Amino acid sequence: MFTFLLSTMLLVSSPNNYIQNDTVMKFELPKLPYANNALEPVISEETINFHYGKHHQAYVNNLNNLIQGTKFENADLVTIIKESDGPIFNNAAQVWNHTFYFNSFKPNGGGAPKGKLAEAINATWGSFDNFKKEFNTASTGLFGSGWAWLVKDKDGKLSIVKESNAGNPLTKGLTPILTFDVWEHAYYLDYQNRRPDHVNALWDIINWDVVEERY
Repeated sequence: MFTFLLSTMLLVSSPNNYIQNDTVMKFELPKLPYANNALEPVISEETINFHYGKHHQAYVNNLNNLIQGTKFENADLVTIIKESDGPIFNNAAQVWNHTFYFNSFKPNGGGAPKGKLAEAINATWGSFDNFKKEFNTASTGLFGSGWAWLVKDKDGKLSIVKESNAGNPLTKGLTPILTFDVWEHAYYLDYQNRRPDHVNALWDIINWDVVEERY
């Protein structure tokens, strides 16, 4: 279960709760909602083992070490992201980003969104296909490491934003709806330098039920 405070409207997964040790907040790696090999061939078991099991875990471990003795020692994850900078921000944001990313997928996913999200996408980009093209362009065109995000503002207006490195739209008052991780560790074992192939394949595993609830 998640051990950091995250909006269920954003992650749509397990209940929010804390694991505490002598009143000190300890974040833990959340369990995936599927088996490590469940997203093959889009994302291989080997990539999940490294991306989730090694990289994601390292961000959690680093965050726990960095917040000890600071004002963030007992803060929830979103507060840390919004109020910190430097290494604490980088690791907190990467914990949040990766959890959000991994919970966006399911085996045999894909297709297209329905309901209000579909209506908003069509109103903004004209069609779902147009949206996908714009999102792919953002994902493949981001220089270096980072994240492409579908977000909404306080009025519910959708937009696509690019964030370098550990960037997170929460710091700009935006609500994340969907993200693609374009750090090389997200795809290099499976796609080498072919980032566009990785991005195109991700659409086949999107869990639109989860993504729609975030909107």
